[in-house]
Amino acid sequence: MKYISTRGGMEPAPYSAILLEGLATDGGLVVPETLPKVTAAEIESWRSLSYPELAAEILSRFATDIPRADLDEMMRAAYSAEKFVSEQIVPLTKLDDEITLVGLSEGPTLAFKDMAMQFLGQSLEYVLARSDRALNIIGATSGDTGSAAEYALRGKEGIAVFMLSPQGRMSDFQRAQMYSLDDANIHNIAVEGVFDDCQNLVKALSGDLDFKRTHELGTVNSINLGRISAQLVYYFWAWLRASDAVAAADRASFEVSVTVPSGNFGNILSGHLAKSMGLPLRRLVLAANENNVLDEFFRSGVYAPRSAADTHATSSPSMDISKASNLERFIFDLLGRDAERLAAAWRELDETGRIDLTAELPRFEAEFGLQSGTSTHADRVDTIRSVFAGSGILIDPHTADGVKVAREHLEAGVPMLVLETAKPEKFPDIVFEATGQRLGMPEHLAGLLELPQRVTEMADDAAELRAFIAARAVQR
Repeated sequence: MKYISTRGGMEPAPYSAILLEGLATDGGLVVPETLPKVTAAEIESWRSLSYPELAAEILSRFATDIPRADLDEMMRAAYSAEKFVSEQIVPLTKLDDEITLVGLSEGPTLAFKDMAMQFLGQSLEYVLARSDRALNIIGATSGDTGSAAEYALRGKEGIAVFMLSPQGRMSDFQRAQMYSLDDANIHNIAVEGVFDDCQNLVKALSGDLDFKRTHELGTVNSINLGRISAQLVYYFWAWLRASDAVAAADRASFEVSVTVPSGNFGNILSGHLAKSMGLPLRRLVLAANENNVLDEFFRSGVYAPRSAADTHATSSPSMDISKASNLERFIFDLLGRDAERLAAAWRELDETGRIDLTAELPRFEAEFGLQSGTSTHADRVDTIRSVFAGSGILIDPHTADGVKVAREHLEAGVPMLVLETAKPEKFPDIVFEATGQRLGMPEHLAGLLELPQRVTEMADDAAELRAFIAARAVQR
């Protein structure tokens, strides 16, 4: 299995190499040269596997240059009982007769990003040790990516993390999780601006090939295909668990739909790849918040990212994104995996601020099963309240965006799964507003908000960021 760039300018490379690169060398995004396919019989044969075993089975189709025994060991370490609260790793919980919650927030930072980051922490250290290289990771976070990456990579040999976050745009819990870490290899940088400004700085430095090579830069944002491939696993796991009660003779025709709270289009992109591989997913429903550029795209066929000034600060802050990096991978598939057509679309975006793909609009749902919807603060409050009243279960605001939109896309006879985004404890204010319930800190994180915090505030300035990284980059 080799990997290429959406923009056609990168020589095919193996999985271990693209783990270290993140962004492709030509500025595009890395994608599989050919997506592996799985049959219904293969999926059925995985039913009795544990989550780490299933992860190794699926990732072995992507990481073909890593020995299977090593991959098995990595997965056992990534998805261990010491790191994940639930014995299942990913439990499924019915909210009502129509919607089931896929529990992705059982890891160390209480957010779904742990699912991919714990694998990346193991795989990056593995690859670096065998290539005698160092890796300086530069990332941007709107909330949960940063803490998940830092907890997975803290203290790792040969790795430093430079994590950019927007000043004043995250919850107190999210800031405390990141900024309280005092590991020497973790560097938090609060940028003046919004998430998209942080992301643009990451792309600027990743696209500066001389600086990237000199300081051995890599990424753990969802532009890193390692994260996308690791996230595929829980789509397969969720389908297997949802179909456990279905008669064996009926499983081959059993379909579920999945609603995904989305900001950067990485989580739902993994679902798109799982469906393309052969997993029986009927619909993939994208749930946006007030920054609903993606909902507008999937309804109109026109992609028009908004400026930082037009990006709202909302009560589901991890989705406060107006320029979705991973959409490029989907558009690459939409345009027949044609790098020239993709490049033309991006030129149109640079010149006009938009991409007009209205000619392709009928294919979004008919071919890819993609639908979308928007949720507001009032919707989140109403949804948290109604879910709690109906089931006794508290959900976080991002998951509430997913449940609200999922309810608008239910189909008779088709189970709807909603991917949980984070634990409600990370967002106590909106939970209290909705339910009157005051959530305390989880026992293992008691005292987190009182810990001293270590962060560097910085202007939205690529030159200043380059100098900061150059002075602190780890080297072999």
